[in-house]
Amino acid sequence: MKMRQNGTEQVQYPHIIYPEAAMSAPQAAVDCKNQTVAVGDIVRVVNLDKRFIKSFPEDERILIESMIGQFFKVIAMDEEGQPCVMREWHDERGIMQTHVIALDAEDMEKI
Repeated sequence: MKMRQNGTEQVQYPHIIYPEAAMSAPQAAVDCKNQTVAVGDIVRVVNLDKRFIKSFPEDERILIESMIGQFFKVIAMDEEGQPCVMREWHDERGIMQTHVIALDAEDMEKI
């Protein structure tokens, strides 16, 4: 299980890692069309598992769901070799929030 930091609180969620903990080792990963995906590539999120979305607090689920159909740059490969993308937004207090999500092959398409 990977970690996410929300302000100063640390919360565990599957498939989420700290940006600074992301491993950028050159590992082979593929997308839903079996195309090789590497750090720096642009991918479109085509799917996110409903159980994964439900693992977030209710007020954050819409932000995670809104990633579907959007384009992201692969910023790192995690320790399991999954490409990681980052979503940033400002919360109601204006504080920057970040989710770094490791994607499975069926969750992304390389552009």
